[in-house]
Amino acid sequence: MAEKKRILIVGGVAGGASAATRARRMSETAEIIIFERGGEISSATCGFPYYIGGVIADRDHLFMQTPERIKKRYHLEVRTGTEVLKIARERKEILTRNLETGEEKTEHYDALILSPGAEPVRPEIPGIKSELVFTLRSAADTDRIKKFVDENKPAAAAVIGGGYIGLEMTEALVARQVKVTLLELSDQVMASLDPEMAEFLHQHLLAKGVNLRLKTSVKKLEPKDGRLKLLLSNGETMECDMVVLGIGVRPEVKLAKEAGLQIGETGGIAVNEEMRTSDPDIFAVGDAVEVAHLVGNFKALIPLAGPANRQARIAATNIFRPGSLTYKKTQGTAICKVFDLAAGGTGLNEKTLKRLKWPYEKIYIHAASHATYYPGSSPVRLKLLFDPKTGKIFGAQVVGAEGVDKRIDVLAVAIRAGLTVFDLEDLELCYAPPYGSAKDPVNYAGFAAANIIRGDMGVCHGEEILNLKPDQLILDVRTRFEVKAGAIPGSVSIPIDDLRSRLGELPKDKEILVHCASGLRSYLACRILSQNGFRCRNFSGGFTNYLAVTGNPPKI
Repeated sequence: MAEKKRILIVGGVAGGASAATRARRMSETAEIIIFERGGEISSATCGFPYYIGGVIADRDHLFMQTPERIKKRYHLEVRTGTEVLKIARERKEILTRNLETGEEKTEHYDALILSPGAEPVRPEIPGIKSELVFTLRSAADTDRIKKFVDENKPAAAAVIGGGYIGLEMTEALVARQVKVTLLELSDQVMASLDPEMAEFLHQHLLAKGVNLRLKTSVKKLEPKDGRLKLLLSNGETMECDMVVLGIGVRPEVKLAKEAGLQIGETGGIAVNEEMRTSDPDIFAVGDAVEVAHLVGNFKALIPLAGPANRQARIAATNIFRPGSLTYKKTQGTAICKVFDLAAGGTGLNEKTLKRLKWPYEKIYIHAASHATYYPGSSPVRLKLLFDPKTGKIFGAQVVGAEGVDKRIDVLAVAIRAGLTVFDLEDLELCYAPPYGSAKDPVNYAGFAAANIIRGDMGVCHGEEILNLKPDQLILDVRTRFEVKAGAIPGSVSIPIDDLRSRLGELPKDKEILVHCASGLRSYLACRILSQNGFRCRNFSGGFTNYLAVTGNPPKI
């Protein structure tokens, strides 16, 4: 008969609950106990903003399991309202405290799984401890925010931080008829995107009535007549009824650190591919752990629910079958809803590639979400980053109103499978007019990138357009009607349909940088020019990218 194991799990949200149920599936005889500080387990934390905003009407829908249901189905013991204070590794014990009664108790373990998650960043700003300042991490935080909005009906709010939580809470509060000022210290929201891709979100936020303040932080909060007065970094002041902090999260590693477990270079708990910590009997999963990035192979903190659940399954399995499952790194695939748009990414962004000093190339595709002759199509803005020699895919970003998740998922699988841009050309993706096009934006990305590597097309980008050299000329091949609506200063206009008959107007002693609205017509123009003895390159993304780079992209 197999040895009966006693497994203790610290934290009962995504990682902890998943580890517990997997452990039970591995062993009917194991004694499994979950310790959770809060009053709920297995909560859908990603759904909290949508409950506050009213999209999710029933609070119970936020909880995958209740302590009662999980105990009955999986024969687990769940101790909510219980904090783990200390790990005594030499005795394989933990010290717990019942937060209601204050009773402390020692518990022995054969295997311990840590899933403490991450805690919201609360900067040391005067006034930050005001009862009108909220964070969003737990069910209790969610209830507190919703109760405040329901009862006080705030007219104005400040959301500090333009990451996932900040963006989602901005939308939630606007849905509750609250005027929102979104304050972000950097020059863009959603740092996982590159700046020109984030510009589409900036314009959309402004169109939805959000007072977007980039490169702006809060220096001080002062109570004023039941409200808060904020002193901003630029010297201005503003008043609001509530503040929501969405600055980010940091791994909660206090318990692990005090137990002498190794902490990684990024501040997360160090684990191996089996999710074991520096103590072989202690595992760690979720937002608190340091992972290796799949593409860059550097250490990173990537707090995402999908990886947390997979890590939990791996850890629980390896308690019973050591080495049978391994975690194969994280690539950071994520998506965020921002009002009517979605923005997603996978792999490395351009900012990271520059930091790593890797050689790379990029292309932009501005295509339709589905066949344009079928009603309801909308633009899909796609950026692909790849190795200019081998075609290895480094990363991708997509912004649009429809079909963003589909394209990001395809590209995420391509990266995971080690496919190249040449493989994207050959991907056979489903097509019907309501859902896509015969040549999907992902295929188009493969065509454009492969053309560059094969030498069929030279490419240039916004940086060169904005810093034109004396021996270069910008050629606009859009229609006259499009040019009238806006053009790059100093560009020469020859519509693509007139180009062959007007080649004599172009100099052969200059390099011609060609653009249209998106990059397709200018690619055709480049093929004409290059075969007629002209030096030329295509401006990837065209006038749409010019507008994004200069801070005023077209609406999606």
